[in-house]
Formats: sequence, structure tokens, C-alpha cells
Amino acid sequence: MQTEPQPSAVTTSELVIVADRLTTGYYREPVLQEISFAVPRGALVGVIGPNGAGKSTLFRAIVGLLKPWQGRVLVGGRPARPSPDIAYIPQIHTVDWAFPVTVWDVVMMGRYPRLGLLRRPGARDRELAERALEQVRMQDFREKPIGALSGGQRQRVFLARALAEEPSILLFDEPVSGVDAPTQHFIFELLEQLCAEGRTALVASHDLSCVAQRFSQVLLLNRRMFGFGPPERVFTEELLNQTFDTHLLLLRYGDRVIVVESPEDGTSAC
Repeated sequence: MQTEPQPSAVTTSELVIVADRLTTGYYREPVLQEISFAVPRGALVGVIGPNGAGKSTLFRAIVGLLKPWQGRVLVGGRPARPSPDIAYIPQIHTVDWAFPVTVWDVVMMGRYPRLGLLRRPGARDRELAERALEQVRMQDFREKPIGALSGGQRQRVFLARALAEEPSILLFDEPVSGVDAPTQHFIFELLEQLCAEGRTALVASHDLSCVAQRFSQVLLLNRRMFGFGPPERVFTEELLNQTFDTHLLLLRYGDRVIVVESPEDGTSAC
């Protein structure tokens, strides 16, 4: 049984993302079918599902790069469209690391959606880029070629690029995949802090234990939605098994659910 809100019945202005019976995909192949959920401002949402579940497709629909076939996606009460208020951080393995740019170049790219085509970066843009590098503790690497960094360092730089954009919504696709444990811990702590300050973040992750411990909301996704709500309500054996079509070993500590055996064999750094 899905734990699913009814977005059309919710009118509060604090909802920043609403998917209402969203169906979409590529060419003639549907990837997401009848997806409905509503995300309040300041939420840290874990998007959980196996490989091929449609997590990246959902992010593209929220950004406005993929149009709904049926239903709708609203961001700030309006149909989803590309906007500097939404920062999308893709999986790092999709990036061409041979491209000759420095860490500073990459972070400054975050300012271009705000600048437009004709304006050049000014003092404030450089100040915001510098602040973003400090937030992710990469200011000492500003002149390094991006290709010379470790996986964890690259992920921090792409997070800095997103922060330089000054978004109100962050979409983060597998931020801790292939990175070291200290970076995992740092990224999740920073996301918690950003959401406490009023930003909203959706994070696709295979680390179910970290999501259970740190995130305020969970979306269980495998082409269809199998649950949405607080981890203690959504992380049940029944819903997780429906999502992953497998059996997981769960342990409960008070009101927390800890996933001992993850289907993606991830290593938790929480």
C-alpha cells in the first residue's frame, strides 16, 4: 500500500515541489507512472530505489528538462521549467573529467544562470563563488585542474558550483557514490544545515541507513511510487521489499529503522 499524499488537496504556500499523477519517459517508453507527492520547504528528501528506478528521470522532470506525458509537476506553484532557483547536480561519472578547467572555473559556472549571456562576472559573483568553496572546504584547491582531484573532492566542487548559483532547491543525484567516508559524512551534514536554513533538497541515494537517520522525508521509487513520508513511517519491511523486489534485513532502534543489508551493497558513513 502506498503512503501517498493528495497534492491537489494541499494549498499551503510552504509546498515547493508537487508531483500530481506524473507520468513521463523517453520516446514512447514510460519511465515514471502515476507519481504523486508534495515536498514542503526545508525538507531533506531521500529518493530511494534500485538502479533504473527513474530517480534521474524524476529530477529531470522537476528541473523542467522532461515534460509530463500526463499529470503535472509544480515548482513554487508553477509548472516546472529550467530556473536558477533549482540546482541539479548529476552523477559524477557522467562528467568529462579531461575537460581543461580549474576548480575555480567550475564553481564560477554556477553564476552563469544568474548572469545571462551578456553580463560578465562581477565582484559579487566572485564573492559568492569564494564563499561556496569555503562552505565545501575546497578553497585551497581553487587553481587545481578538476581532473586532478579525487572523487570526493570533485563531488565537493560540484556542490560548490550549485551553492554559487544561490538555489532554493537542490537536486543531488547519487552524491556519495564512489566517494570516501569522510566526504559522505560531510555532504550529508552540509545538506542538513542547508535545509535547516530553509532550502529544500532531494537526494537520490542508495545509502538507506543514512537516509533513515538523517532525512526528514523519503520517496520510495521504482517506476511507480511505493511510499512517501517520514523514514519511520515509510521504511517498513513491506514497502522496501515492494520497492526493491527483494528481502532486506531491518533493525529498529527506538523510532529509527537501520538497513543492515542494502541491495546496492553501499557503505554507510553516518
